[in-house]
Amino acid sequence: MENIEWGTLPFGYFKTDYNVRCYYRDGKWGEVEVSSSEYINVHMACTGLHYGQEAFEGMKVFRGKDGKIRMFRWEENAKRLRNSAQGIMMAEVPDELFLEAITKVVKLNEKYIPPYGTGASLYLRPLLFGSGAEVGVKPAEEYMFMVFCGPVGPYFKEGFKPVKIQLVSDYDRTAPQGTGHIKVGGNYAASLRPAFRAKGEGFSSVLFTDAKEHKYIDEAGPANFFGIKNNTYVTPHSDTILPSITNMSLEQIARDLGLDVERRPVPVTELETFEEAGACGTAAIISPIGLIHDREADKTISYGSMDEPGPISVKLYNTLKGIQEGEVEDKHGWNYVFE
Repeated sequence: MENIEWGTLPFGYFKTDYNVRCYYRDGKWGEVEVSSSEYINVHMACTGLHYGQEAFEGMKVFRGKDGKIRMFRWEENAKRLRNSAQGIMMAEVPDELFLEAITKVVKLNEKYIPPYGTGASLYLRPLLFGSGAEVGVKPAEEYMFMVFCGPVGPYFKEGFKPVKIQLVSDYDRTAPQGTGHIKVGGNYAASLRPAFRAKGEGFSSVLFTDAKEHKYIDEAGPANFFGIKNNTYVTPHSDTILPSITNMSLEQIARDLGLDVERRPVPVTELETFEEAGACGTAAIISPIGLIHDREADKTISYGSMDEPGPISVKLYNTLKGIQEGEVEDKHGWNYVFE
């Protein structure tokens, strides 16, 4: 343990001591089991492998300046996992089971929670998939819910620095009435090729346009988009965007800071009118966007300097990070503090 260099951790898989698992069989959930194995025995015909019955969540746990351990808005993750389960006909995980599992994982792996001030956190990955065997296309009768965790550094290696984003319209992340609004693996599989291409062309991530008309901003590969102008926080509204818990929190913080908030369709043509722009999500909180390059139009839009994030993005980021780490008053009761 003493060999972990907390300040240089990547955002990636890190082996910890324990994970937990629970099975849904015969119409009900069983007991939470603790495991030290990194592997799962699954049936070769399970629906998670064949028909994409799989959903997951990403959450973070922080050690505060006061030594207390905090988890951010777990109820929203539990709710979103239930929505994902409904969307692809899986058994829903009740709040009590969700909380029991994540609490157990955090307590069993407490020594892996990074110290305050290192910029690192403990990342939790709740996972739900069809473990029952089916060869015809239909929902499984058995499901597995598991949670594992590991310490992580920032999602973007730049940290809280402006990034370059590529706007793409020759790939769709999801179909107009598909699964974009839930957190299922297929959405991420569909984003891999354009994201890999963008990285090869010198960009940190991609920003997708809507799949129907390619006229509106959808979302970044792993995050929601927002723009700032005229003291207003603007974020796209669309049925194909995953509702980000970070974005929802930033909207409230923006209101608290005296900004107006607009959640509405954002045309591509509006991008050049923003004073600041960013991508937000659990992994990065905010990745300020320094420039967006429209690949099809071969046009670049810049937002201030590539060295410094904009002032409102800084305020939003510091406030949310401060709430998560116990430095800023949690007036909306978002944190779950472990005993």
